[in-house]
Amino acid sequence: MKDELEVVKNEISFETKIRAEFFDVDSMNVVYHGNYVKFLEVARCNLLDKIGYGYNEMVATKFMFPIATMSLKYIHSLQFEEEAIVKATLVEWENRIRIKYEIRSLKTGQIVTKAETTQIAVKMPEAETLFVCPKIFTEKVEAIIRSA
Repeated sequence: MKDELEVVKNEISFETKIRAEFFDVDSMNVVYHGNYVKFLEVARCNLLDKIGYGYNEMVATKFMFPIATMSLKYIHSLQFEEEAIVKATLVEWENRIRIKYEIRSLKTGQIVTKAETTQIAVKMPEAETLFVCPKIFTEKVEAIIRSA
């Protein structure tokens, strides 16, 4: 697992280590499918924080980015106490935030889940949907890509 941002072909990635806790699993010790969404959220927050535009910065600059779409493909399951790496990759940032995810078991190396989320910019307090991301965000992303 890498502790720094990775930039490849104008895409920015960050890896987050997660562990399937008791409250994440069902009676068969398998991670309940809805909890993978929580794992994505943790990885997305870490990625955006590393970029320098996490949720606190969004609020401070009067923007919010609600999830507009989410898709998940379950390939294998995680078990109780199993550790995994969630790789979150920012693939689009000009008109919306689009992030692809890959959850990989540390024990087996297998891909467990693939996912994607799309978020749109909303100017607050007007609740005005924007069709481009605010410059404060796009400039941070472009500076990271240029410095790679």
